[in-house]
Amino acid sequence: MKPRIAIPLPNSTRPGYVLRALPQYEGAIRAAGGEPVIIAADASNAEIAQAVKHCDAVLLPGSPADVDPEKYGAQRHPKTAAADPFRDNADELLLQDAFNMRKPVFGICYGLQSLNVWRTGTLDQDLPAGVQHAAGRSLAKAHHVKIEPQSRLAAILREAGALPDDSALVLPVNSSHHQAPAVLGDGLRLVAWCPEDGVKEAVEGTAPDHFALGVQWHPERTYDDDVASRALFSAFVKAAADWHERLGRKQQDFESV
Repeated sequence: MKPRIAIPLPNSTRPGYVLRALPQYEGAIRAAGGEPVIIAADASNAEIAQAVKHCDAVLLPGSPADVDPEKYGAQRHPKTAAADPFRDNADELLLQDAFNMRKPVFGICYGLQSLNVWRTGTLDQDLPAGVQHAAGRSLAKAHHVKIEPQSRLAAILREAGALPDDSALVLPVNSSHHQAPAVLGDGLRLVAWCPEDGVKEAVEGTAPDHFALGVQWHPERTYDDDVASRALFSAFVKAAADWHERLGRKQQDFESV
């Protein structure tokens, strides 16, 4: 049985964006061996809880919305986009289930920001001028990130051959964001950043028994032709399959008592 991956609808107010973006996430999950389970924008709390109960992991996709600054105690910046309350609600319920059950979590762009805020972190609402962090909307590569050598992220990329052992741990990325983590949330650590301006580009959970990873760039867009992008989805889906297997063993142990 393929691991089932819960994916909230990227946005509840921009159907055109959803039609363009969602198939890329679904395609990457399927290509990596998983089965996407889409959570509708208008799903009730009970419906979301029922759906995620049968899922093995949570993927939080990008969105044209911005996380409501009130959630991290900040005043709204003039350049902060409108919030999406339906998406916020779905993310919070999915994250609650994932952290309670130790299910793998993979956040992409907005998904990373949502994860960070849910873990009581904050966001930089308007990145400094200079490096074009949004250039990935029109270019294959926007800028480079430096990878923390002792991170889970580095291990994933090294194993796939995207970061050879003798490399400088620098990766070109197709980021397209105008916000990023400021203060990191509880249980998260910085594992990639832009060397030119220090903007935080990837975080991961500090608990060794829980796969929690967030990146500001968009590996779903380059899955077909980029080794690093495929490696991230493969590691995530494998973590979901491992979680499902552990759950099965626990159930067997319980039934045998």
